[in-house]
Amino acid sequence: MRQYPIEKYRDIGIIAHIDAGKTTVSERVLFYTGISHRIGEVHEGEAIMDWMEQERERGITITSAATTCFWTPIRLTHKANDAEKQEIRKNYEHRINIIDTPGHVDFTVEVERSLRVLDGAVVVFDGVSGVEPQSETVWHQADKYKVPRMCFINKLDRMGASFDFSFNSIIERLSPNAVAIQTPIGLEANFEGIIDLIEMKAFYFEGEHGEKIIEKEISPELKAKAEKKRAELVEKVVEQDESLMEKYLGGEEISVDEIRNVIRKATIANTLIPVLCGSALKNKGVQFMLDAVLDYLPSPADIDELKPIKGINPKNEEEIIRKPVDSEPLAGLVFKIATDPFVGSLTYFRVYSGILKKGTYVLNSVKGDQERIGRIVRMHSNKREEVEEMYTGDLGAIVGLKNTTTGDTLCDPEKPIVLEKITFPEPVISVRIEPKTKADQEKMGIAMRRLAEEDPTFRISSDYETGETIIAGMGELHLEILIDRMKREFNVEANTGRPQVAYKETIKSEADAEGKYIRQSGGRGQYGHTKLKVRSLERGKGFVFINQIKGGIIPQEFIPAVEKGVKESLDKGVVAGFPMTDVEVALYDGSFHEVDSSEIAFKIAAGMAFQEAAKKAKPIILEPIMKVQIITPMDFLGDVTGDLNSKRGKIEALNDRANVKVIDSKVPLSEMFGYATNLRSMTQGRGGFTMEFSHYEEVPNNITQQIIEGKKQ
Repeated sequence: MRQYPIEKYRDIGIIAHIDAGKTTVSERVLFYTGISHRIGEVHEGEAIMDWMEQERERGITITSAATTCFWTPIRLTHKANDAEKQEIRKNYEHRINIIDTPGHVDFTVEVERSLRVLDGAVVVFDGVSGVEPQSETVWHQADKYKVPRMCFINKLDRMGASFDFSFNSIIERLSPNAVAIQTPIGLEANFEGIIDLIEMKAFYFEGEHGEKIIEKEISPELKAKAEKKRAELVEKVVEQDESLMEKYLGGEEISVDEIRNVIRKATIANTLIPVLCGSALKNKGVQFMLDAVLDYLPSPADIDELKPIKGINPKNEEEIIRKPVDSEPLAGLVFKIATDPFVGSLTYFRVYSGILKKGTYVLNSVKGDQERIGRIVRMHSNKREEVEEMYTGDLGAIVGLKNTTTGDTLCDPEKPIVLEKITFPEPVISVRIEPKTKADQEKMGIAMRRLAEEDPTFRISSDYETGETIIAGMGELHLEILIDRMKREFNVEANTGRPQVAYKETIKSEADAEGKYIRQSGGRGQYGHTKLKVRSLERGKGFVFINQIKGGIIPQEFIPAVEKGVKESLDKGVVAGFPMTDVEVALYDGSFHEVDSSEIAFKIAAGMAFQEAAKKAKPIILEPIMKVQIITPMDFLGDVTGDLNSKRGKIEALNDRANVKVIDSKVPLSEMFGYATNLRSMTQGRGGFTMEFSHYEEVPNNITQQIIEGKKQ
């Protein structure tokens, strides 16, 4: 039986820039909701949600952790006695499924796949820094999946904290729809509590963990500022609702419930973003953030109108829409594969419709295989609770599925559906890797396959010329963690080369060419003849193949072989052997032989034609350009900017923050290896930087020559 109606579910993620305090917020949530009875601190390496050894050593989140907790609005219970609390819980308790995601850009895949299956998000900001580069990235990822969100400005107890600065940075850089529903009482060391601008009450937090909430009237010195902020809030809210606007213009009072109802509707529609505040480390404000999750973020039932559950029928490619109810046929999306040391493979999934039952068979509609559901577990970070079934809106994990990978759909075998897949960014950095001993050879292959199943941004390939194994990922830290996991989890010792930039090739113009492959060797020969046109596509479009053959000049059965031949040639490139991208290839003519033509002949002919056409179409090398934000004391600004210019960097903005300078720039990745050490020595250890992928750009001619000659790594 379902314990909680779907309206009392919240499937949310906690997302942010690295070091904004996401995991600390998650730890407080677990404590206040009773899931943990002690608070694990990130800086002490004891956070429950950071359960991997590498996470605890580095104090960062690497893998998204899922957990389930329960919450009753604190505003209803903080004045109640125990008996009253019990009664309130019966009517108002909600189930919250939370995913705590990494903030480091190298693990952006974890944010991407989490947002695909979540209904809402809490975006955490550092109260000193406001919006930071990775904040913008995760925000745009949430935009892509139309995820309603609210903001929590954290760390208001830190020196230099400013609620107004952080709030304004959200308005200016992320969304003009942000609206403050709270304001802090004091800042830095004097941060004491929050003012609820909807109810116009002040709340203070007492007790060892801030669990005792004291409600007071707003003090006279804060009253005028609070009233001004509330007027701004009401103005933004009434714009969302015509009947409220009429009441407001008529001078009528707008009730607290009316304000909350409109904020909820507008948040779910992505036209308003409530902003709250607090300090997770000092145990202030997190309980009210949980109240806001219930008040404003959608349940799985609410999300139906904003982004209906759409899929296609694999039998006839027709669109299917499923309702988020238990009575519909089962449809669930796999968003993560993890290797658990105790139970083996864990397949994380979200149930979008229907019920998943233990012991039943489900169809993997992407692979076309049926899988038996042996054990279903509800996750509490790295701990597991066995359950018999999962209902619509649930997030959980299945133990021991054989052929299911990230992005696959699990559904009712009688009512197949393929849900929209998750798209992942391409790797930007690669490293050559080899086992230290013969004994490690086989183990390394198994370890890499397992890790690639877990992480779709981790790629393994072979160098055609040297036979060496190359692994590619999203950054140096990403590959470093994966190599470390190989050693710890699979006992594989490996040697690695220097990191290499994942260059790509493309073309700048149009060209055509023909490829003929004819072999006569007595008996049946080989005959393939193709004519191809190539042209460049805009950045990010990848590869497009167009079949323009008419009248059976080339029989239909050989067309896939032509496409395959082109794809294989794309992998080798024509300038320096890097994969080609953003190319459209059209097969427009050719010929065949009744007896001698074969798939292999057409594949070879297509490869020859493509290589020749690409060489004529002004081929170039592309390099990854990174968005780099550097924070440096004023004294070292000249040195840092001079160094950036020498790295072919383009400075885009120069801003002040507290007593430091913030430089926003774009720099080629090839120039950024070892930059952390350089920056430390230039700024006497006081500078810092963040870096994330921005786009691919043409390499200048002089650098192209160096790359071809192998001088540039």
